[in-house]
Amino acid sequence: MEQLDERLKGQYASLSPQEQRVANFIFDHFDDLIGYNSAELAQLSGVSKATVSRLFKRLGYEKYKDMRDELRTLRQSGMPLTDNRDAVQGNTLLARHYKQEMANLTQWVNALDPQQFAEVITALVTARRIVIIGMRNAYPAALHLRQQLLQARGQVLVLPQPGQSLSEELVDLTPDDLVIVMAFRRRPRIIRPLLQQLQADSVPVVLMCEPQAHGLLPLARWQLCTPLDSVSAYDSYAAVNSLINLLANAFLHEILDKGRPRIHHIATLYQQLDELEQR
Repeated sequence: MEQLDERLKGQYASLSPQEQRVANFIFDHFDDLIGYNSAELAQLSGVSKATVSRLFKRLGYEKYKDMRDELRTLRQSGMPLTDNRDAVQGNTLLARHYKQEMANLTQWVNALDPQQFAEVITALVTARRIVIIGMRNAYPAALHLRQQLLQARGQVLVLPQPGQSLSEELVDLTPDDLVIVMAFRRRPRIIRPLLQQLQADSVPVVLMCEPQAHGLLPLARWQLCTPLDSVSAYDSYAAVNSLINLLANAFLHEILDKGRPRIHHIATLYQQLDELEQR
């Protein structure tokens, strides 16, 4: 089905001059459109509310609200769309950002299954190797998790390596290994067949994703979900990084007796190689 901008472009030549004014405003402020009601759009475009209503009926929307619902659905799928409510509601972006971040943190903490979390920590401790797979926006998070876990144990890998494929790496995985798949929305198509293959090979998998990824959840032994909701165009990964921090700290406490000598050895190497500035 055509989206709003495609419908406008297709019918632009047949629109009245007043309707074209609305269309021109939408083209210039498309990312902000989700934040306007019909009266606000009419005022900002310099036309009547009736003109806005006629335009959206012409575009195939029964009500203006249907268009906003469509945009919200796109936003939930990960498409960058901003919300320009600052000007029309008097709220500051900082205040709304803080409120949303706190809501995200509260949501994943309340949804966390303590038994499942404890099993994940045990798997992190006992696995022969830990392989963390992250692509697109998940790649920085995968690197960060690896860096944290590597402080206390060896054999922690991140895949795929830049410019490389996965198959050569996956062929050696066994049920003695642990794979952490970070697969947040707008994920590559390979994620589903990857999870299916790991499941078929009996390789234990921890899936980190957003709560809406219902179709992927049965493909992993453990699921750790964090919301990505944001007040503006781009997804927030604050909750993801908070979960990584919790995982790393819980893992460290579990493995501290074995991990402490490694941590001290790493600190000694920092000094010998003069890698880190000491302040």
